[in-house]
Amino acid sequence: MTVRWHIDLQPWASPTPSLNFEALRFLKYISTSQISCEHMNLSSLGGNSETTKKPWSVCLDERFGLIHRIRSKQCRLYSLGLGNDDNQFEISMANSGCEVHRFDPSIKSAHIQEGRHLWYHRLSVDWRDPNPAIAAHRLHSNTKKLGTILNEFGHQKIDVLKADVESAEWKILENLILEDVVEQIGQLVFEVHIHWPGFEVSGNDSTVVRYWYSLLRELELKDFRLFHTYKDLSKPQMFLKKAAFNASSCYTLSWVNTRWQQQEGIYDV
Repeated sequence: MTVRWHIDLQPWASPTPSLNFEALRFLKYISTSQISCEHMNLSSLGGNSETTKKPWSVCLDERFGLIHRIRSKQCRLYSLGLGNDDNQFEISMANSGCEVHRFDPSIKSAHIQEGRHLWYHRLSVDWRDPNPAIAAHRLHSNTKKLGTILNEFGHQKIDVLKADVESAEWKILENLILEDVVEQIGQLVFEVHIHWPGFEVSGNDSTVVRYWYSLLRELELKDFRLFHTYKDLSKPQMFLKKAAFNASSCYTLSWVNTRWQQQEGIYDV
């Protein structure tokens, strides 16, 4: 298998690079559903998701695998967070029988189990594995790539990956695409932040937006389709540090892997 070091960048949105054209293309893309999903409400499963503060929407349509996994108690959710106390979505998924793993570097113990289906891990998911020499001196800052964690936990598949990682999402998503880990995931629910470029995303503004757009197009090439998009009006209305383009600094986006059903039979329990 050839190792990819970089994603393929899409052509510029205009003949000469322009932030205006890049921003309009990108914002239209993240605001437009690509596939319809009729059933997105977890409360229909007996959870308590009506108290959820943010619309962490998963697709429960019969044609996608998630509802079948939930019914057969074979569903697995990974949640990436940073000290965020809003865990109603995770509790709802655990109450419906999903095995839920929440990764948060701010928790006090290495691993905590709450109830039958909910685990907390003092781990931070990153886009690279740590340098072993440095990691040995910093035992409490446990940072790993998602692919490494999957291998260590013995998990082949994740039905839902939820991420609210305060701008680290762009590089984490890039890593999942470059290492083909994204193909092991059924649905992605990401909060994306666009008020600044994000960790280790370099270049001028138009280059950054082209990179964001190209990342999401790579997801599309992997057969992921955007089925829900939410513009958070409670957050500052900023786009790369400017009040521009009628954009929010924060959007919650949900994708479904449309190839996921073909993998129904090969699930590790």
